[in-house]
Amino acid sequence: MTDIFDVIADGTRRDILQLLLRHMSEGETGTSVSQIVADLGISQPTVSKHLKVLRDAELVSVREDGQRRFYSLAVEPLGVVDDWLVPFLVDAYGDAAPDIDYPGGPLPDSAAHAAEVVGRAAASAKHVVTSALKRFGG
Repeated sequence: MTDIFDVIADGTRRDILQLLLRHMSEGETGTSVSQIVADLGISQPTVSKHLKVLRDAELVSVREDGQRRFYSLAVEPLGVVDDWLVPFLVDAYGDAAPDIDYPGGPLPDSAAHAAEVVGRAAASAKHVVTSALKRFGG
């Protein structure tokens, strides 16, 4: 499998992922190649090349409808990036970590607070255990 960090290191691929995220948050069930070309102002062959890389990394899924293909974001593989990044945020900010602007639909306040508390606790616990294991040669 391709290293996820190599895949998202390319600015055009990040632009495509952000576009797919925005369309998904607007309720769309897939975005056509022609829509990606129009929205980003890049050539169809370039978009197709980058979509192949994103497909191979399982960051997008594709649905065929006749001759057209519709792409959707698959966020699960980004968990690797999240797992790598969270300890840095916990070390740098602790409980004062900045809020992350997510363009998805808003959560109710109680659900957002619960998700934040659980997420920070899990990240902190994982970091503590990982650090302890490293200190003790585990």
